[in-house]
Amino acid sequence: MKYSNKRVVLPLILFFSVLTTYVSPAESIPLGIQKEIDDLIISSKKKKKQIFLSLAKRGDPKLLPLLQALREGSLFVWDSPKGKKIVIAGDGVKKGNVEVFPIFNPYGKTIISNAKSPKTNVFVPESSLEEIRANRRLRRAIRPYILILQSTGQLYSKDPNIRRAASTRMARLGNAKFIPVIKDALEKETHWLSKNAFQEAIAIIELKSSSDEVRKNAAIKLGNINGLNSLVYLKKIANEGNKNKVKYSKEQKELHVAAKEAIEKIESYKSWIFSIDTIFRGLSLGSILLLMALGLAVVFGLMGVINMAHGELMMFGAYSTFLVQGIFTTYLPMDFFGYYFLFSLPAAFLVSATIGYLMEISIIRFLYGRPLETLLTTWGISLIFQQLVRQIFGAQNVSVVSPSWLRGGYHMLVGVQFPYNRLFIVFLTLFCVAGTFMFLFKTRSGMRIRAVTQNREMSSCLGVPSRRVDSLTFAMGAGLAGLAGAALSQVGNVGPDLGQNYIVDSFMVVVTGGVGKIFGTIVAGLGIGGLNKFLEPWMGAVFGKVLILFLVIMFLQKRPEGLFSVRSRGA
Repeated sequence: MKYSNKRVVLPLILFFSVLTTYVSPAESIPLGIQKEIDDLIISSKKKKKQIFLSLAKRGDPKLLPLLQALREGSLFVWDSPKGKKIVIAGDGVKKGNVEVFPIFNPYGKTIISNAKSPKTNVFVPESSLEEIRANRRLRRAIRPYILILQSTGQLYSKDPNIRRAASTRMARLGNAKFIPVIKDALEKETHWLSKNAFQEAIAIIELKSSSDEVRKNAAIKLGNINGLNSLVYLKKIANEGNKNKVKYSKEQKELHVAAKEAIEKIESYKSWIFSIDTIFRGLSLGSILLLMALGLAVVFGLMGVINMAHGELMMFGAYSTFLVQGIFTTYLPMDFFGYYFLFSLPAAFLVSATIGYLMEISIIRFLYGRPLETLLTTWGISLIFQQLVRQIFGAQNVSVVSPSWLRGGYHMLVGVQFPYNRLFIVFLTLFCVAGTFMFLFKTRSGMRIRAVTQNREMSSCLGVPSRRVDSLTFAMGAGLAGLAGAALSQVGNVGPDLGQNYIVDSFMVVVTGGVGKIFGTIVAGLGIGGLNKFLEPWMGAVFGKVLILFLVIMFLQKRPEGLFSVRSRGA
């Protein structure tokens, strides 16, 4: 058995040794770095530690793979036919009975290839590799330098968010060596927000300079570019100027004045963007409330049906989105995943509308004019729907992943970001409101709905099929609830209790706006959402919501018909 293994292994080793005699030359390495890397082969453990620290302190981004490989245990001395070399080894693969490893140059991690195949990695057996081990002290010693090099490399990432995060990290570290690196990246930067972040990082690092003149100019610059991340550093400088017992030079006094002026500018800008952010968050929450209440406004406002299962119809819309996502993930290539949400919107509308239609023709139809029985019945239906979903999908929340085009946000100003998923909900709400108005006031079916709502008996006498109109209206309201559920799946959890979390808010919006008034629902939804976000910073989310509920109750005591009352002869 041993003989057969040798007969297989030895030719393979010989084969790979022959391959590596035609290795392409490595990338051009500075002489000083090359000498230190070569010295790692023959040096003692103590000397190796000094060399690694020396390499780390050079700040060359192309040395990052070498330092990371040392910490991860993938840095080796390779016994090649031309002598020993320092290499980085990749993950091993099986070739026959032998495990072989791809090898890379430690400087820049370029591949080591055969001269005949320049783009193909050379693989070597484990027996030709000797690991360079790093103890815990060495790994901890080089970790800060690895973080620095990672940040330097990330300044040139394709993702502007990564570039900004890297500059912020470098500003926090405050190493003056970063300034020329960031300036070089700044010259090549095209994104306006990243340019601002790079300028801010340079100025923050300059705040730690030993020259008061440089620090003063940096403080002035931070005030001009609204450096939000610099407030901590500027306040520290300003507080130094408040100490009465210390005598300062003229340059130091100018520095303290510049820091205070910069703080005033930044704080003023901060208040301005806080107002913009509050308005947008209020508009976003108001749009969500309006989207939830729009279907209920049709069912409750126009038909007078107290549908306690409206939240569960929203839940069905959210779960429809989850199922469409699963279909795209399972049966279609990942390139198509970003389109799943566009298909989930009509699917959510149709599923919820169908369930609403079946509810109306089987149960709700026999309860018109009996509000208490309708309330109890729909509440029972909501419990059945919740339990049904628990049996099918489980009691835990399911994961709905936003497509890539709904992630991130639009940066309007420095420090002001509008999330794409919230913006999408705002535009979806506008589309649904416009569509509902067009349907009710510009179509024959909408005219029939309004006619039956105002006078059922007269409409029936004129040939309007009131039963069919009731079914259509209820299905439409249920479909709008499904759209709301699909939209909510992008900003919150999807679970069996989704509907119960929003049913009270939906009724509150409809009743406050005025029963039967779509325009009142719009005003109430946006008003309650805006008021909620206005009170939240001062009172907290819970107490703010309690206060809003109290204000709504007091308002309805004075005006039971809501903001806009129905004007008719019957009223």
